[in-house]
Amino acid sequence: MAVEGLAVLLAIALTFAGVFDCSSAYDRPPARRSLFVPLSDDLDSTSPQQVHISMVGEDKMRISWITDDPTPATVRYGTSAGAANGISANGSTSSYKYLLYKSGQLHNVVIGPLKPNTVYYYRCGLDSSPQFRFKTPPAQFPIKFAAIGLCVTFTNLGLTIPGLNLDAQSLTLLAKFQNAGDLGQTEWTRSTLQHISKSNYDVLLLPGDLSYADYLQQLWDSFGRLVEPLASQRPWMVTQGNHEVEKIPLLHSTPFTSYNARWPMPFEESGSNSNSYYSFEVAGVHITMLGSYTHFGVGSEQYEWLQSDLGKVNRTKTPWIVVLLHAPWYNSNTAHQGETESIDMKTAMEGLLYGSRVDVVFAGHVHAYERFTRVYKEQADDCGPVHITIGDGGNREGLASKYISPQPKISVFREASFGHGILEVVNATHAKWTWHRNQNDEAVASDAFWLQSLAANPACKE
Repeated sequence: MAVEGLAVLLAIALTFAGVFDCSSAYDRPPARRSLFVPLSDDLDSTSPQQVHISMVGEDKMRISWITDDPTPATVRYGTSAGAANGISANGSTSSYKYLLYKSGQLHNVVIGPLKPNTVYYYRCGLDSSPQFRFKTPPAQFPIKFAAIGLCVTFTNLGLTIPGLNLDAQSLTLLAKFQNAGDLGQTEWTRSTLQHISKSNYDVLLLPGDLSYADYLQQLWDSFGRLVEPLASQRPWMVTQGNHEVEKIPLLHSTPFTSYNARWPMPFEESGSNSNSYYSFEVAGVHITMLGSYTHFGVGSEQYEWLQSDLGKVNRTKTPWIVVLLHAPWYNSNTAHQGETESIDMKTAMEGLLYGSRVDVVFAGHVHAYERFTRVYKEQADDCGPVHITIGDGGNREGLASKYISPQPKISVFREASFGHGILEVVNATHAKWTWHRNQNDEAVASDAFWLQSLAANPACKE
């Protein structure tokens, strides 16, 4: 169904539902225009599109892609460029409906075991399909994570969405690197992705709000095409935000339909029963992804799972623990104050993170950057995690530029700019975090600091 036709239905539906929006009462500076990435004329109905990869355990990778028509859920892969003659793995195919929209064929294939720190070539579906390549993360330190928060909304539902209009230089960058908190689909997004493509990272972490489709499913397809050049070459590990909920009373009562169908994560492998929260380990780092918009109170399934998940971490083998969630627990921006997903989730779960000596907590949602000192229960605490808000990937609405004054003592650095961050875990005891501001389309290192693992701090050992 055409975007314009679906918009009419959605306009009626949203009268009852309300839009899960990043906007609030605060003013935002001018933002850049939105993008819509159409299907390439070079692709036919069986060509793989929206290809992205994600980690499954320590030595496997999930390959996900979409085709318009049915094709085999098969991936051929190997360490040489002749991937069509390599190992073959089969998976599953599904589709979903959302109001009058019906998705293409969603294919998911898990391949492995794979060698660490190795380049693999692969083809999706038919042997004649284009060849992709990815690099597996290392098995030992150092390891580098790229962290972004991506956010964009499309509020003018009845208007024609502008074309992509990438210039030749942009196309070259995206094709060359083929890899990536509130990202979205704007010209700021494109700038952020270009900056990340120049970083030799191993895994990308995204704390929710991916496409900001906001019920318009064609925008999920656009987002998949936008990030494919990056997400097909490095694993993207994501969690959901408020813009992934897409629940409409009476018309579509199931939340996260599109997100769960398009971005399956390894929740079952980590003992979770929901794609909204899971964990994985890579090169001595345990990463826990939480769901801000899934039940989180004491005694909930997510709470019980988190308690069990953190309790299983062997800090001798895995000295670092990193947590990602969407709605920040600590925030001195005037945006998104007083929300239950922040306040009540913090009340319920902060003690679990503190008791397990979590090192860093990344969040999105607020369209700005902020870093706190190590903190617990609103007070500086040398054994608490560092909280970092990175909801500044490239949203359509502009930045959340107003902060509470005076700046709280626990807030170390805050700035309303678009950008991305790099967490480089150097060894078992030390890691470096650097946040890069998008300044006139150049990535400028604006905030940087070294952290010591709490597992290596004798004062924090129980």
